[in-house]
Amino acid sequence: MFINRRIVAWAAVVFLVVMAAGCKSKFEKLRASNNIALKYQEAIKYYNSKKYTKALTLFDDLMTKYRGQAEAEDLYYYTAYTNYYLRDYTSARFHFKQFTDTYPNSGRAEECRYMGAYCYFLESPKVGLDQEYTYRAIEALQLFINLYPNSERSKEAADLIQQLRDKLEAKAFANAKLYLDMGLQDDYRAAVIAFDNVLREFPDTKYAEEMEFLSIKAQYLYANQSRPHRQEERFSEALDLYDRFVSAYPESKFRKDADELKQDAEKGMEQARSYMARVAAATATASSEKLADDETTNNMPPAGMPQK
Repeated sequence: MFINRRIVAWAAVVFLVVMAAGCKSKFEKLRASNNIALKYQEAIKYYNSKKYTKALTLFDDLMTKYRGQAEAEDLYYYTAYTNYYLRDYTSARFHFKQFTDTYPNSGRAEECRYMGAYCYFLESPKVGLDQEYTYRAIEALQLFINLYPNSERSKEAADLIQQLRDKLEAKAFANAKLYLDMGLQDDYRAAVIAFDNVLREFPDTKYAEEMEFLSIKAQYLYANQSRPHRQEERFSEALDLYDRFVSAYPESKFRKDADELKQDAEKGMEQARSYMARVAAATATASSEKLADDETTNNMPPAGMPQK
């Protein structure tokens, strides 16, 4: 009984191996076939069955065979989408562009140009990485909108551009905030400049309120670590940023912290003024004493002469 079960099990394994070999053999025979019509027909079947790897292999084999013929347009189209479904967005983007360049008047040209731009969108990396492909995606999507302003896909393209801009905003905000978090004097000044640049580039950014507040904080810390003769001017700049902030966001959730920074900046200004006044007074006293000493020295008779 036990032996019979083992025989049945081994027979099943052999059957599966033979079947697998047979399937592989069938596909390889198809690849080697010179019947390009059959190969094309089977490639479409593989594509429709979502067996994209096999479909792509056959499409690649057929590309040179149908070059310049009517079927070539379909081959370009299916090849692009096959790469897309395999998530090879770089290759898909190349083939979508190749389609639009080769068949600019095709009824599929608009679709393929959009898909090429969309592949750039899918290649856009996470916020923490280099955003080269994000900029390329924005450029490609904007070009699509310019070429097809009345297309239904133009609204989708605009929505995608906004998502990409949101990512760039987040990246720029994170980079600016990093200067503040590093905690060195020059970094504080760099943070103020970086926040201002982000606000100029993205005036409608959702981070505007927080960046305006952080600009006050960075400028205050920059002034606080400055040399005394520079502090009054730099604390004054922090107060200017505070005035701009409360004017734009009078009910801000950061208002309490901003008010505390304002008070600290005002105290810092007073201390800086007081210190510089003492320095000026000490300098004036030292100058007067030196002048008096010089006059005394000048009024003394030369050595060896009798005193009056």
